[in-house]
Amino acid sequence: MSIAADRLVNSRGWLTKVPAITATFWVIKVLSTTVGETVADYLNVSVGLGPAVTDGIMLALLAAALVGQFRTRAHTPWIYWLCVVLVSIVGTQITDLLTDTLGVPLAVSTAVFAVILAVVFTVWYRQERTLAIASINTPRREAFYWGAILTTFALGTAAGDFATEALNLGFRNGALVFGGLIVATWIALRLGAGQVLTFWIAYVLTRPLGASLGDLLTQDKDLGGLALGASVTSLLFLVAILLLVVREQLLMSRHGVVEKGAGPNGGRGRDYAWAGAATLAVVIAGLGLSLAQGSSSSTDPQAGAAQATIPLTASDGTSTNQVVHPTTKLGNLGKFAVIVSDVQAKVGQNDLAGARTRVKDLEVAWDDAEAGLKPRDASRWHQLDDQIDAVLTALRAPKPTQVDCAAAVGTLMHTLNTFDGG
Repeated sequence: MSIAADRLVNSRGWLTKVPAITATFWVIKVLSTTVGETVADYLNVSVGLGPAVTDGIMLALLAAALVGQFRTRAHTPWIYWLCVVLVSIVGTQITDLLTDTLGVPLAVSTAVFAVILAVVFTVWYRQERTLAIASINTPRREAFYWGAILTTFALGTAAGDFATEALNLGFRNGALVFGGLIVATWIALRLGAGQVLTFWIAYVLTRPLGASLGDLLTQDKDLGGLALGASVTSLLFLVAILLLVVREQLLMSRHGVVEKGAGPNGGRGRDYAWAGAATLAVVIAGLGLSLAQGSSSSTDPQAGAAQATIPLTASDGTSTNQVVHPTTKLGNLGKFAVIVSDVQAKVGQNDLAGARTRVKDLEVAWDDAEAGLKPRDASRWHQLDDQIDAVLTALRAPKPTQVDCAAAVGTLMHTLNTFDGG
């Protein structure tokens, strides 16, 4: 999608503060969207900062980046894209806060963010008489712009999650559906649809597209992903973003404009080439790393072990062993059962600190598998998700008790065993 972005100068000497809308722009946008998804999950779950600490850190970083952005008088690629990445993370966290912490249904949050975005656009147009991207050359217009950007990320997160949950698309079908909608938006632009309208539609759609691509790279291979993990995926995309932003920065003259012959009007072919090369590099690197991990795991005698022998205690106090290999639509849940078994054993020994440490592995593994498991059997996924939350709550209580923890873990293990062959 290409929108002419002439460099406009106002009476105070401000230049347009946003980049030209080129192929490279959209590639960086999708990559930054994926990074926003994976970084938030990595800090929140893998590092263990928790939602409150992660939210506070990201909000502080975003505020600092926006201060730097507003102080510039022309488009500065590295500051602009830093803001976009951080807005992506914060926008995701806002929706997650409403959904996971406050329990707001995705349909409601989607509608609310859509209304907020409509209000932002209405007030913006009434104040400035234009929504053109090329006209972001005053502080007030830029404030409207970043308000709209933040809302689109929150809306894209909510709408994307709502669509995939309601339709059970999964991350692979989600990538195809949202990618197809973006292509349809581009076709509408070519057929004469308004540039401003199609730009913002595409901007919203890139959020769920980026999330689907992120899940495709991070999900386990038995769920149809490439099993790169959040940290590797984030690093891979950040490197690609860095290379494209450095190139964009180098093309800027000392006056803050794109040098003649280097921008979309004089170098569209090179823009497409760089955008395509970055996309191809990410694909090749992702597939290469996935294949390398596959070769490594194939030589590991314990790799891919799906079944788990779970020690169970019957009502009469006798112990038995059961091979847990659930064959529900969720697939093989053996790797989760192994962790739950370890947690149950530690709780039985009243080692609640050890159980609390081990249950973190369950939390990370379950969250990582959500995009692949949930579309397969949403009702049973929610049942397990609620029970896992109950285990986490019991073990992380200010004063956990063995009785409460054992009850929560026992319920979860019973459900896993019930699902066997269900």
